[in-house]
Amino acid sequence: MKKVERALISLTDKSGIEEFARALADMGVEILSTGGTAKKMRDSNIPVTDVSDFTGFPEMLDGRVKTLHPLVHGGILNQRENDEHQRQCAEHGIRHIDIVAVNLYAFEKTVARADCTLADAIENIDIGGPTLLRASAKNFRDVTVIVDPADYGQVLSEIRESGNTTLKTRFRLAVKVFRLTSTYDTAIAAWLNDVDVDANPYFQGE
Repeated sequence: MKKVERALISLTDKSGIEEFARALADMGVEILSTGGTAKKMRDSNIPVTDVSDFTGFPEMLDGRVKTLHPLVHGGILNQRENDEHQRQCAEHGIRHIDIVAVNLYAFEKTVARADCTLADAIENIDIGGPTLLRASAKNFRDVTVIVDPADYGQVLSEIRESGNTTLKTRFRLAVKVFRLTSTYDTAIAAWLNDVDVDANPYFQGE
């Protein structure tokens, strides 16, 4: 397994991120990020590249489209030992993304507010985050995916020791992702299922 070269970090829960990102940068890992996470790192003088600069494509549609790009998902999903994958990556300028640290829009916290509207709930359904997480977890053989700040320490320790995480750690973290995304989608479906479409003002005047 080759050494970690690049990490994508985009977080709602930013606890511990400064220490984690700084440690990665000190080990020579290029950090990609978006929005508030990138700003937080810049404010802490941590080198960071905006995903929009990495892809050459701007964030758009009020931030709904940020990381949904072949240079991002190709960088995550390519199998490093697959010669055809590597040929295609070289042909299209796709660079490996070895670590993905992402957590999701706080849907359950949003809908717990007494004044939450259906429009508010919909805007807090994360699309890019679960897509990044699922792609990374699927390719756990090559990618370390982190959804819990409690895992930063072990990841850093393993990288310091050998240049990358172990396959067993990557598998454990991938399982954690699928548990999270399953819970997240279940919460969304349950809340939306309780919406009274006949009484909700969202549907009036259709």
